[in-house]
Amino acid sequence: MPLSEHEQRLLEQMERALYAEDPKFATAMRGSDPRLHHRRRAFVGILGFIVGVVLLFTGLVVAQIVVSVLGFVVMLASAVFAISSWKHMPSGETEAEAGTGAKPPQPRPAGRKGRSRGRLMDRIEERWRRRREEHGGQ
Repeated sequence: MPLSEHEQRLLEQMERALYAEDPKFATAMRGSDPRLHHRRRAFVGILGFIVGVVLLFTGLVVAQIVVSVLGFVVMLASAVFAISSWKHMPSGETEAEAGTGAKPPQPRPAGRKGRSRGRLMDRIEERWRRRREEHGGQ
């Protein structure tokens, strides 16, 4: 439920007063952006992937299969880590933007694409029935 303009002004005044009174406490209570956390994790995953590639090729050059296999495992684990971190990254809307009354994007109803897919399947089924009838149901 979005805040009214009056409530938003009161909240902003309270935040300013808190920053003026104890800026260290206010900064600690503010917290960090969760997107930054997930970006950092994805970056670590990418670096791990690069280390895995280096290990893989190093193992190939020095003819050590164990190093190559270790490099492949590091690559695989890092890729999974990076992708999962990227997928769990929250959207760009912050808490401040959420309280402005802007509606989140609504999913579009199945429009023309869904209907045309149904029509396509109906046409294909109809053609299949006609062919079976024309050839005597073989």
